[in-house]
Amino acid sequence: MKTVKRWGPPLLLLAPSLILMAVFVYGFIALNFQTSFTDNHTAQQAAGRAPVALVGLENYLALLGSEAFQHSLKNLLLYTAVFLVGTMVIGFLWAWVLERPAKGEGFFRSVFLFPMAVSFIASGVVWRWLLNSNEGESALGLNRLFQIVGLDFLQNPWWNNVSWGIAAIAIPAIWQLSGYVMALFLAGFRGIPDELREAGRIDGASEWQLYRHVIFPQLSPVALSALIIIGHMSLKAFDLIMSISKPANYQTKVPAVDMFVFKSSYDYANAAAVGSILLLIVAVLIIPYLVHTTRKEGGR
Repeated sequence: MKTVKRWGPPLLLLAPSLILMAVFVYGFIALNFQTSFTDNHTAQQAAGRAPVALVGLENYLALLGSEAFQHSLKNLLLYTAVFLVGTMVIGFLWAWVLERPAKGEGFFRSVFLFPMAVSFIASGVVWRWLLNSNEGESALGLNRLFQIVGLDFLQNPWWNNVSWGIAAIAIPAIWQLSGYVMALFLAGFRGIPDELREAGRIDGASEWQLYRHVIFPQLSPVALSALIIIGHMSLKAFDLIMSISKPANYQTKVPAVDMFVFKSSYDYANAAAVGSILLLIVAVLIIPYLVHTTRKEGGR
């Protein structure tokens, strides 16, 4: 009876959230995996007018063995690498510059954070023009700018390049989220006690040694958090790519775009398989971070 009185109210309080999460999160994840193990590839099957059979891992093997899907995975890896390096480096440098209070800091911080207020679709429309692939007399956007300032050699097809086009789409993503990483690092800088800085100066450390041996190591948890957050966002990239390119463009395909194309053609099985692959990739990235955080908190 005491156990019921002790645990009953908290469980009743949490029950609605737990039920909703069990049904609409984990239930749909399970349904997605179930669909990915079937041969549900046609509109008739999707509408229930044709039978659907289990095929096991056949869809996964076909996708992973497909050159088109391998190209999508390669694009995703390239996009993630450029996006992570760009946002982490630029965000950290901005935070380092603003780390010490100075005149106009609020203005510059607002300028750096402003791109976050713009949707990926809206910014994608603008960047589609800036990254126009026309060169020479018909050049537009950045290519036209390079032409005006005499840097014609920098003109390139941007996202229309088959091998590296997806890296060009990472540029607007970096522009949009570097301010978010800056905010994380700036909070980390401001959270370091002044006593640590003073102790380093008393010990005779130069300003660079102070940053290298005292301040930067304190930012490792912030860097790890930023890496995880930005990394999983890059793996789910879809709206920015769709607003700049098109689903039919081979050069900018990523798994999320493949999933949209499969779903649009009623190929629910392959769409579910792509979604499951993305979920597993994100899990590989997130779970070690959660385990590390849990162990760290448990050791305190």
